[in-house]
Amino acid sequence: MDRRQFFRTSSMAGLAAGVPMVEGARAEAASLETGFGLLGPPLPEMLVVDGVSPSELAESYVGMLETAGVTGWHKSMGGNQSFADAWSFLDAHADRIGVATTVRGIREAYRANTVALIFGWQDADSLGTVSGQKVTPLRAYYQMGLRIVNLVYNVMNQFAGGCLEPHMGLTRTGKRLVEEIGSLGIIVDVGGHTGEQSSLEAIEVARGLPVICSHTNMAGLIDNPRNISDRLAEAIAATGGVIGLTAINDFNARNRSDANVLVTPQVRISALLDQYDYLKSLVGAEHIGMGNDFTEGLEGLIDPTLPQFTREMASEQSPIFYVKGYEKITELPNLINGLRDRGWTEGEIKNVMGENWLRVYAKVWGS
Repeated sequence: MDRRQFFRTSSMAGLAAGVPMVEGARAEAASLETGFGLLGPPLPEMLVVDGVSPSELAESYVGMLETAGVTGWHKSMGGNQSFADAWSFLDAHADRIGVATTVRGIREAYRANTVALIFGWQDADSLGTVSGQKVTPLRAYYQMGLRIVNLVYNVMNQFAGGCLEPHMGLTRTGKRLVEEIGSLGIIVDVGGHTGEQSSLEAIEVARGLPVICSHTNMAGLIDNPRNISDRLAEAIAATGGVIGLTAINDFNARNRSDANVLVTPQVRISALLDQYDYLKSLVGAEHIGMGNDFTEGLEGLIDPTLPQFTREMASEQSPIFYVKGYEKITELPNLINGLRDRGWTEGEIKNVMGENWLRVYAKVWGS
């Protein structure tokens, strides 16, 4: 299906079912029943960017992105997902998906109704031990398409403190790495997995470049170690950066006080919409994006009982699960229409769905 027609088709499918226009809590109930969100006028055409999802690079997930009308996909690399395997897949499916290293490439993919893949890291451990070196292997990864780099995944490494060590700052090696990331034209990704002090120091070292937090939620609403403070969100926004909000249930519902709760009760999409409203009030809609963090195809590869996931942070249930009504990318209309129901303008939604990310990408990568 042409992605430009997807949202229109979604609305019309709901209208055919005879579901009336509703507001507030009734709107959410209607969205979960129809699967197409709050009904209303067709959405304008928009270029959609998922600010991060580590989902498996497979035909099934590419098909889900196509169905959802997503053009840009920031794909987390590392672990079992090698660049060599990725390029082999891309070569075999060049008519549907390709790597984008410029905003021009993403917009060209939109016009061609294909998916633009953006390579990123959720930690920099793939660089190996680099302490004492002035130059890391980062340039080689840049040549392979890497364009977004976070430093650390939850627990401290040679570069920075993780979210479980929020008071630990950057190491000397970490400061050099942030400088190198910026000099190559790669985006610095902080917060979420990276601890607060390390994130604030990385923003300072980045020297005026926009810095992002690709996927997190707000600790001011849900006091989870994986969520960021108002202070850090404001610091990211002050660089011109963007904060992506996740649909992971634990980060929308699990507080530090829930450490003895084995499985967090699943909340509805309204909890995620609360996050969007909160962040908009704090930093403005121009600094918000989607950072869904969907893990399609990785269900057996992410174990929330590992040390980097404390009981304050995550349920023991595996696989990771998401808020009701937005458990997969094909339910994107529920998110968009939920924002509309809460009074977000069409321009704000268009920016949050993709244009905010593109603004940052252009600033760092060039147009």
